[in-house]
Amino acid sequence: MNIFGRTFETQEIVALVGLLMVLVLWVMRWKGDREWAHWFRNWEAERKARRDAEIRAENGESDPTQPGSGPGPKSGPWG
Repeated sequence: MNIFGRTFETQEIVALVGLLMVLVLWVMRWKGDREWAHWFRNWEAERKARRDAEIRAENGESDPTQPGSGPGPKSGPWG
């Protein structure tokens, strides 16, 4: 095979194909890790929100994120 004026032997072609396969596998694995991390962060945030709601319910407090729940704790620069 002749590319860019250089003749590649069989061993070099096999090495290039192997490197490309490793790159593809690495990218697929990296994508899977990112998806898993995204799922885990969402699950952890939902679990924390549920736990905070349970604690507020045990203490008899209202949920400040729900409409009509009354005046919640003030936070932010204007409250």
